[in-house]
Amino acid sequence: MSVLINIDVPDAETGTRFYTEAFGLEAGRRFGKDFVELLGWESPVYLLAKPAGTVGAGGDLRRYERHWTPCHLDVVVDDVDAAVERAVRAGAKLEAPAKDAPYGRIAMLADPFGHGFCLLQLGAKGYDALLGL
Repeated sequence: MSVLINIDVPDAETGTRFYTEAFGLEAGRRFGKDFVELLGWESPVYLLAKPAGTVGAGGDLRRYERHWTPCHLDVVVDDVDAAVERAVRAGAKLEAPAKDAPYGRIAMLADPFGHGFCLLQLGAKGYDALLGL
C-alpha cells in the first residue's frame, strides 16, 4: 500500500506557490489548471482547486479560513526553527511557536488556506522517548 496526500485549495497556482516555497516541494505533473502534483516528500501531494462554498463531504461546504480537521500533516524537518521561518515567509500563520517536547521540538501552523499542520523536529529517540526507551 501507499499513501497519496490530497489537499483542497481555492486556487492551484497559489497553492503550488505556497507548498513549493514553504517546504521545497517541486511541481510534477499538471492535470489541467486545477490539479497539480507536488513531489519531494515520501508521498506525492496533489493540490486540487475546489472553490469555497462547494460541497466537500457529507454536505459540509468548503471554506478556506482557519478550520478544525481531525486529520493534519506533521512535516518532519531537521531544524524546526528554520522551517517555521521559511513557512511563515511563504505565507503560513504561526499558531504556536516551536517548543521542546519529550520527542523533540514542535511548532503549530496553518497554511494560507486554513489547513493546520505541525513542523516536527524529532530528537534522537523520537516518539520512543514517550515510552521511556
